Amino acid sequence: MGLYNRKYINDSAQENSYEQTQSKSSLGIFIKQTYQLFAASLLAATAGAYVGLGMAEAISSWFFGLVILEFGLLFGLYAAKKKAGLNLILLFGFTFVSGLTLAPLLTNILGMAGGASIIANAFMLTTVAFGGLSMFAMNTKRDFSVMGKMLFITLIVVVVASLMNIFFQSSLLQLVIASISAILFSAFILYDTQNIIKGRYETPIEGAIALYLDFLNLFISLLQILGIFGRDE
Repeated sequence: MGLYNRKYINDSAQENSYEQTQSKSSLGIFIKQTYQLFAASLLAATAGAYVGLGMAEAISSWFFGLVILEFGLLFGLYAAKKKAGLNLILLFGFTFVSGLTLAPLLTNILGMAGGASIIANAFMLTTVAFGGLSMFAMNTKRDFSVMGKMLFITLIVVVVASLMNIFFQSSLLQLVIASISAILFSAFILYDTQNIIKGRYETPIEGAIALYLDFLNLFISLLQILGIFGRDE
């Protein structure tokens, strides 16, 4: 009986080890697919921004219509996240349109002295910050995945303040909003990265779009900050 029990324990241990290995392998594939889709999303957005630069005036005229389309594609993406093929069409459609809506801001920055350098610096800072924060989130023992509620409340405050500033048109208030947004979306990178590596998203599409929105909004925030200081000069 003792030998039987020992064999049973060994078999159970082997089964558990196999299951853990399979689980880690599946998570590894999930993470790889997520970051591949994230990289492809950035390329689609870059293509959208490039196309948009040639028609920035028209985009400005239809800006709110494009924003509505952008949100429609995003909601459609979440609804169809498990539908192979359609989810990719919606993902790249959303990221391409988001690149288009970025064109008026890029055109405005390019019209400033040293505008190209401002855009390049904002992108470089965003890339470095994203990479550094992602590596930190993957290797630290601190749990950032509990920050969801606090981040969501802060996001609502930032959105409301941004809407108010449409009427006030205050450069100082815009600078404050952009600065808070930069900190907020840096925290979102930590939060979303840990949710991805802990397997808390159902599909790689969800993880990819979360990272894309973090990267995009951090880039916009830094672009606004550098643009405001560049204009003051």
